Amino acid sequence: MPTSTSSVMDGAATRTSRDDAVRYRIALALVVSLFFAWGLTYGLLDVLNKHFQQTLHVTRLQSALLQTCYFGAYFLVAIPSGLFVNRYGYKRGILLGLATFALGALLFAPATSQHRFYPFLMALFVLACGAACLESAANSYVTLLGPPDGGALRLNLAQAFTGFGAFAGPLIGGLFFFRPGAEVANAAATAASNVASVRATYIVIATVVLPLAFAFWRVALPEPGQDAPLPVADANEALPLRRERRFVFSVVAQFFYFSAQVGIAAFFINFATEHWAALPVSQAAFILSGAMIAFTGGRFLSTALMHRFDAAAMLAAYAVASLVLCIAACVTRGPVAVVALTAVFFFESIMFPTIFALGISGLGARTGRAGSFHVMALVGGAVAPLVMGAIADRFTTGTTYWVPVVCFAIVLGFALSTRAADRRVSRHNSTSSLE
Repeated sequence: MPTSTSSVMDGAATRTSRDDAVRYRIALALVVSLFFAWGLTYGLLDVLNKHFQQTLHVTRLQSALLQTCYFGAYFLVAIPSGLFVNRYGYKRGILLGLATFALGALLFAPATSQHRFYPFLMALFVLACGAACLESAANSYVTLLGPPDGGALRLNLAQAFTGFGAFAGPLIGGLFFFRPGAEVANAAATAASNVASVRATYIVIATVVLPLAFAFWRVALPEPGQDAPLPVADANEALPLRRERRFVFSVVAQFFYFSAQVGIAAFFINFATEHWAALPVSQAAFILSGAMIAFTGGRFLSTALMHRFDAAAMLAAYAVASLVLCIAACVTRGPVAVVALTAVFFFESIMFPTIFALGISGLGARTGRAGSFHVMALVGGAVAPLVMGAIADRFTTGTTYWVPVVCFAIVLGFALSTRAADRRVSRHNSTSSLE
């Protein structure tokens, strides 16, 4: 009789474990779709820079306000959204983000009717508030949907779908935002058609996001810490985050990495058309889309390589490659410079998720709050384009790309320090086990 009772209990536990695994897979699949959504709007952002320079006749510094508005929202919203997630859960945080995201996309319709730059900035700011809320929830959520030692792998895999969206953005922009007019007399009509394409694109985005929000509302998502245990934290669980040196350095590295990523992409089309003689703007947008393919491919390939190589060591190697290629783009001219800058996208691929995962590792219940600081660090994407735009207006677009060189040097410093710290811990554990 006891044996029978034990068998029933074991069977029930197995079914529960199997049900939990299914719930985690469904949750992971849904959350991955969010990564594609904000990747798409990010990819479109880089094309809008050049689009508004042409249709609304703004300077490169003014067009950089697009990035400032978008990633400035991350700085303002990341911590409040992280607190919201801590209090109300990941599901409600994601729903709030999707609703705000869709509202921002719909605001592009009235913005286009005014044919002025600043209404577009307002619509973009609202959309970015939604994206920031989504990132605050989703990045941390993915690291918790499975074994703790697989957090970096899961986040790199999910972030690969951001690359798919970032690839689709410039492709859509190149096809629809830059329809050339046959004659100068048709310039006004062509500009109106291009603006209408922007409106239609963002309305389609809203119509896709709303059903996605409905799906999240209907599905029962696991809430780590409530119906599933959080990852085991280290012995310093009570230590304030500001005293976690690796975490603090990771936030600094994230700020400078994202400064480099956004700055490189923001003026890529300007760089390509200035360095490659007679290259049409639409073709430069397609090259940017190709760079995003390299970025996405880098995510998938690097995720596979992480099964064999240490994440911090890979981050250091990729930072060195990015440094060398950025310097090559700065000191050469012609197609060679454009190819070198395009190759940087491949080596950028693992930086955000790897810095994120290394920075929040071992923080236990503080994971969600720590993730919010990483999302807030994306404000680097608001600062770098302004700095680079000012340099480009005063000197040349090529000169601005020394800024990412400095940024990648700081990422390299974080990678090397993390690798050294991990080796010290490993040696200490080996010595303790021998004793």
